Amino acid sequence: MKDSKKISVLIITYNEVNHIEEVINNISFADEIIVVDSFSTDGTVEILSKFKQVTTFQREFINFADQRNFAIQQATHDWILFIDADERITDKLKDEIITTIDKPTTTVAFMVRRLYYFKKKRIRFSGFQTDTTYRLFKKDNVKYIKDKIVHEMPQIDGENGILKNNMLHYCFNSAKHYKTKMEHYASLKAQELYQKGKKANALHFIFRPIYKFIVNYIFRFGFLDGKEGLQICYLSAYGVYYRYKELKKLAG
Repeated sequence: MKDSKKISVLIITYNEVNHIEEVINNISFADEIIVVDSFSTDGTVEILSKFKQVTTFQREFINFADQRNFAIQQATHDWILFIDADERITDKLKDEIITTIDKPTTTVAFMVRRLYYFKKKRIRFSGFQTDTTYRLFKKDNVKYIKDKIVHEMPQIDGENGILKNNMLHYCFNSAKHYKTKMEHYASLKAQELYQKGKKANALHFIFRPIYKFIVNYIFRFGFLDGKEGLQICYLSAYGVYYRYKELKKLAG
């Protein structure tokens, strides 16, 4: 039986040994913690087994939307908080979340602003200054759109809002780590475009990456983030190039 005053915290993981213990401790206020792991090979699951309050499922990864929808189905409480292994809840945000679910509200989904860190340096620009994502919502009012397989989007049945306090996102440990993530997301985005019948052409390989770099580095002030900003903006543009490279492969 679901409890409207309790919260289920959900995490989807794959090889998060560097983050998993810290994030589990960070969400110790949860009434239930559910992890859906995509058969990690780095010791993530072994660490999770040490936490008695954590329920872990191992499941093949198809895409982010599919994995998140599966995780939602496992929750037993009315309110759900999604958190990624590299995200952290501040004390102020924790208090706001607890207060929000404890009082009557007609809002069924809340967005959270994220503050990005790259190599432990706060990234204030480079396209990340306006980042928000849905993280807190009522279980029966939200599901993720199936054909939006990367940068997944929830379908919300009801009113939505935004929380006042920020979440911390330790997204990239190194340029190599960021490049790997960009390639993974780009591959999924290519699959999404392919399913919609899109095809890659020369303009996609040349102008779209250049446009991405110029927007993030110049118009979104990436140059103010120093050498990290240059790396991030370059790799974001590379991710666009890689997306269409993968799309061309899929098209044959």
